[in-house]
Amino acid sequence: MGKFTKSWAYATRASGLKLAVVAALALSLGACGVIAENNQPDGSNAATAPATKSLSPTPTPAPNPTPGKGPACPELRCTSITVTGDMLVHTQLWQQAKADAVAAGLPGYTFVPLLEGQRRYISKSDLAICHQETPVGTPDGPFSAYPSFNVPPQITTASKDVGYQACTTASNHTIDRGTEGLLRTLDALDAAGLKHTGSYRTEAASKEILMLQTDAAKVAVIAGTYGHNGQIPEYPWLVDELDPAAMIAKATRARALGADIVLGVMHAGDEYASEANVQQQEVAHALVDSGQFTMIYGHHTHSVLPIENYKGTWIVYGLGNGITELSPWYVVNNEGLLVRAQFSQNAAGTWTASDLAWAPSVIVRDPYRWCSVASDAPQGVCASPAADAETHQRTKTVVESMGAASAGAHELLITKEK
Repeated sequence: MGKFTKSWAYATRASGLKLAVVAALALSLGACGVIAENNQPDGSNAATAPATKSLSPTPTPAPNPTPGKGPACPELRCTSITVTGDMLVHTQLWQQAKADAVAAGLPGYTFVPLLEGQRRYISKSDLAICHQETPVGTPDGPFSAYPSFNVPPQITTASKDVGYQACTTASNHTIDRGTEGLLRTLDALDAAGLKHTGSYRTEAASKEILMLQTDAAKVAVIAGTYGHNGQIPEYPWLVDELDPAAMIAKATRARALGADIVLGVMHAGDEYASEANVQQQEVAHALVDSGQFTMIYGHHTHSVLPIENYKGTWIVYGLGNGITELSPWYVVNNEGLLVRAQFSQNAAGTWTASDLAWAPSVIVRDPYRWCSVASDAPQGVCASPAADAETHQRTKTVVESMGAASAGAHELLITKEK
């Protein structure tokens, strides 16, 4: 990083069970028929036919309607997932968290006010996933920022507070503080009640797959990072790498384990760019071509990148920063993208994206806050009317530069939803 076809499966199983019951009854009745046949003077099978006719088919149970949160569900079952970019905590952010804690009469640090603007979006989603970019320290520090991060662990409790259920952890900063820092981060996520994937305590854990359950679907999350800033993990299994073959193999196993939706998460790209680089496109396309992934999304560049619909599958190349300290040199560093994808299960039992919506954001200071600059201005003015309009237009131009709008992606206007 930088400086700065499950419900249908049960119906099928129920149908299979019904057939098995019918077969068993037929065998049983056949046996009774033989006994009855031996008792008939003319040797007829009189007892068997009437008994067989008395059987009536058991209706196959229909899947339970589960529309999920978010937009109107076009099918019987839907689920919505919200994703955001790098949680990149710099010095000024933890100083703000300290000030916010003091103002609230709390000890230590609180990042909840910083993230509060995201809560409304997350509440309109069945599942929300963040990206914990950096390792965390102990509650009282010492803390450090770029180039070797060690940030307040209270960022994890704040993420949980505003509604996230899970975070990915594979990034080029994952091992900034060695294996100890990696383990400390996983401990903090566990303590906060956040599920996680991307870095691991053991080799056995690295082979497991993060499965998240919504009311309607089982969601698998598979992540990978392009590198480690020249550092080498103590063990090769500590952090998931951006390896298409390995990610596809995990996705295939996830499907075998019952995953309805599989998300591929890429930590890659050129910092402060407005286009996806060759590696990002090649990896994303390879994952889609495998047929195992339902959506691909990414982060790392500290800038918003395009959204592409490739062969019917959405690829969100770069979500920018979820939170970050303001950069005086790169305006794109201060911007981000919140994306909510709705997935629906069709009559064949297949889950596909039925809606993809995005909301542009910006980080403001004095005090530091995440703020949506979507057209409906759910938090009011963020920086200034003119600056907000510029951020909105810049984000929209980049997001739609690979045909996202014509493919159906649209702006998320949260105030217009019930």
